[in-house]
Amino acid sequence: MRSPEAPRVGIVADISLIVVCGLALGALAHRFGQPVFLGYFAAGILLGPHVGGPAISSPHEIELLAEIGVALLLFAIGIEFSLSALRDVRRIAVLGTALQMALTLALGAGLGRLFGWPAREAIWFGALISVSSTMVALKTLAAGGFLGTLSSRVMLGMLVAQDLAVVPLMLVLPQIGRPDGGAGLLLLALGRAALFLALLVLVALRVVPWLVARAAAARSRELFALTVVALGLGIGHLSHLAGLSYAIGAFIAGLVLSESEYGHQALSDIIPLRDVFGLLFFASLGMLVDPAFIAEHPRELALMVLVVIAGKGLIFAGVGRLFGYRNVVPLAMGLGLSQIGEFSFLLAQLGLESGGIGEALFSLTAATALVTMVLTPYLSRATEPLYRRWRRWRPRALPGPTAPTAPPARPVVIAGAGRVGRRVAAVLAEEGLPFCLIDFDPHRFAEAQARGWPVVFGDAAQTPVLAAAGLAEARLGVVTLPSAVGAQIVAARMRELVPALPLVVRCEGQAEAGALARLGLVQIVEPEFEAALEIARQSLVHLAVEPARIQRFLDAMHRPHVAARGDAPLR
Repeated sequence: MRSPEAPRVGIVADISLIVVCGLALGALAHRFGQPVFLGYFAAGILLGPHVGGPAISSPHEIELLAEIGVALLLFAIGIEFSLSALRDVRRIAVLGTALQMALTLALGAGLGRLFGWPAREAIWFGALISVSSTMVALKTLAAGGFLGTLSSRVMLGMLVAQDLAVVPLMLVLPQIGRPDGGAGLLLLALGRAALFLALLVLVALRVVPWLVARAAAARSRELFALTVVALGLGIGHLSHLAGLSYAIGAFIAGLVLSESEYGHQALSDIIPLRDVFGLLFFASLGMLVDPAFIAEHPRELALMVLVVIAGKGLIFAGVGRLFGYRNVVPLAMGLGLSQIGEFSFLLAQLGLESGGIGEALFSLTAATALVTMVLTPYLSRATEPLYRRWRRWRPRALPGPTAPTAPPARPVVIAGAGRVGRRVAAVLAEEGLPFCLIDFDPHRFAEAQARGWPVVFGDAAQTPVLAAAGLAEARLGVVTLPSAVGAQIVAARMRELVPALPLVVRCEGQAEAGALARLGLVQIVEPEFEAALEIARQSLVHLAVEPARIQRFLDAMHRPHVAARGDAPLR
């Protein structure tokens, strides 16, 4: 540690050391497909007092700067919040998330009591493991090509609801088990907090849009960015003065700003600052972890990891089934959301400050979170293989697919009634060509029914569902699913059932296109490639290039790309 006579440059050296070490370990984490904040956390462990490396000389000052990181994290979450993410899955997002968090809290509290922890620590532990990681889940879904699927929309809705639930948890948890009060004082404290937050929202709704509009009118990027930061931190400070968390006020400011037309620009301006101070936040948490203590308790750590992954996974899967989701959705939820989230670290820090948990529990919980986050991509990758094995063992599909009374004669069978599928259906309907949609999303199913279109409710990978849509007599099969894996499975099943059926399949990448092309009689559409061609065409038209020359150029680009994929010339 640095001596009291050390120069004041110590805090600058500390920040430099944390940033450099965080950059190196964050890049390493990214290289192995992990969230970069795990690298920041590891940097804090290496630079902390429990490891014999270069120790930070001013940990208290780093913790104070980390408070800004917490506020900016929640400020950004508030700006990013979108009701549209919850609209289609609002029932499971609101009620299902509440049930899942309550059951997970009870599971964690029960495990804590089994370990002999005090009731207060056990409840805190249950709350810490009830939150999943938005960063890890979204990264895993994107890497697997599952964004846009029903599973991903359900998971995203529940993750957004969990992130919002962190705010009331920050209010309630510090009041539990306090020696100076009981249920009455807890309710009184919550009532005061709710009253203040309501007043804060009313004031913010008037002040924030006005200030941001004035800053935008000044036409100064610097003033606009400073206004956004000042609003987030200033409202956070008002919240702190009222006895609430600094971060809660920042979150309220973000929520108000999210309703403004300037919200997107505000978010883009705040992200670099959030990321830098976020590094300090996660590093400061890492400094509190004692690796030696964790090494002395491997059994407890292994049991905690097992209970979190298995118990939480089963809870998510059960909630999914309870709310009417079938087939792959509950399995995807259970495997994809069984980790402990990044906001659990925020709650854990609050637990340390309020005396709700000790450093020993903090170290074990942090280690459990890290292990579960690292395991998530591998667990999520097993979703499709496990689902296929389950279907082979239990081949029955959904209980009776909901289908039209009689499928149209020689229809075009369209798997997926999302934006792409609906547009294809609209074109066919306009031309008077028969078609039948298939979708497993009840909202999309209802929307197609409302338009009077033939539609089957079910999983397009299942034989009874495809039969109900009239695949045996189909003229063409169209697969519009955004999931690369899902599209391959459905296309392969269509080819298996009707070997001579021509297929048009949406495909997100060249790698998946090769596997689809091997099915034969497949026309592959890559949205990004087709969009690039259209953008190039529009640009050349704008630049007054002759139409014939434009067409020759586009053909020259398209032919080798299609030849490399090997798909069928259905055009």
